[in-house]
Amino acid sequence: MSRSLKKGPYVDEKLFKKVEGKKPEEVKGAIKTWARRSQISPEMVGFTFGVYNGKEHIEVFVSEEMVGHRLGEFSPTKKFLRHGGKMQKELEQKKKEAEITAAKAAKETADTKK
Repeated sequence: MSRSLKKGPYVDEKLFKKVEGKKPEEVKGAIKTWARRSQISPEMVGFTFGVYNGKEHIEVFVSEEMVGHRLGEFSPTKKFLRHGGKMQKELEQKKKEAEITAAKAAKETADTKK
């Protein structure tokens, strides 16, 4: 559900003070923040933020297309590894075999040209 228009976008006060009146070139490195719920305002364009995901700060470079979104959207909190199981192992094995045969075929064609 969106925020009321009369209230305006939510931007954490401490975060806004770090950005207010500065240029992206003036700030060294990333601005660390824990305010994942803050919306990206036009004043933030060009800055790099270190957004905390629960374990580490992930660097997010703000561009114009990001205005209106929240900082937390660009710093995922969960890491997808892969689906497991017997079927997945078989698929991976077939993929490896296909890569090996393709590499051998490419090598043979290169050898025959010489």
